[in-house]
Amino acid sequence: MASLQPEKQTLLHHHTEKHFTAGEIVRDIIIGVSDGLTVPFALAAGLSGANATSAIVLTAGIAEVAAGAISMGLGGYLAAKSEADHYARELKREQDEIIAVPDTEAAEVAEILSEYGIEEHEYAPVVNALRKNPQAWLDFMMKFELGLEKPDPRRALYSAMTIAISYILGGFVPLIPYAFIPKATEAVLYSVVVTLIALLVFGFVKGYFTGNKPIKSALETALIGAIASAAAFGLAKAFHP
Repeated sequence: MASLQPEKQTLLHHHTEKHFTAGEIVRDIIIGVSDGLTVPFALAAGLSGANATSAIVLTAGIAEVAAGAISMGLGGYLAAKSEADHYARELKREQDEIIAVPDTEAAEVAEILSEYGIEEHEYAPVVNALRKNPQAWLDFMMKFELGLEKPDPRRALYSAMTIAISYILGGFVPLIPYAFIPKATEAVLYSVVVTLIALLVFGFVKGYFTGNKPIKSALETALIGAIASAAAFGLAKAFHP
C-alpha cells in the first residue's frame, strides 16, 4: 500500500478540477444584455414602421435604454436583497431550533445523511461531532436541509450595477445606425443586421458559459429578437394612419 502513495499524490497533484464560479454574474449579464438588445431593438423597429425620423427613434431609444437600465437594475437589486433577507430569516430560525430542540435537529441531520446511503454506525459520529460545533451544525443545516448558500452582502449592489450596465451596452447596439443615417426606414435595415449579428454572438457566448449548445443558443436568441422586432414593426405599420 505504501508504494501506491507517491502515485496517488502525483495524480492528486496533476488533477485540477475546473469549475465556473461566476454563475451569478453571468446570469446578470445575460439578463441585462438580452433585454437590452431586444427591447430597444423592437422599439426602434416599431417607430421606424410608424415613419418616425431617425432623430426621434434615437431620442426615444436613448430614453428607453436609460429607463430600462434603471428599472432592470432596481429589479436585480430587490431580487438579490430579498434572497439575502430570506437567508437571514432562515438562519435565525435554524439557530433558535438548534438551541430549543437540539434532539430534533440532530435527528434531521441523521435523516439527511441516511438519504445519501450512509449507515447509522457511520453517521452517528458525524452527528455527535456537529452537536459539539454549533456553527458547523448551523452551516450544515442551512446548506443540506434548506439548500441555501450564504449570500455575498455586496451581491445586491453588484447585481444592480451589472444588469444596468449590461442593459445599456446591449441597448445602444440597435440604435447605432440611427445616429448616422437620417432616414429611419433605411437605418432600420442596418439596425436589423447589426442587432441580429450581436444577438447571434451573444447567444453563442451565452450558450458556451451556460453549458448549452452554443450554435443552438445563438439561433434561438437571434430568433427571439427577430420575432420581437418584426412584431413591433408590423403593429406600427398596421395602426399607423
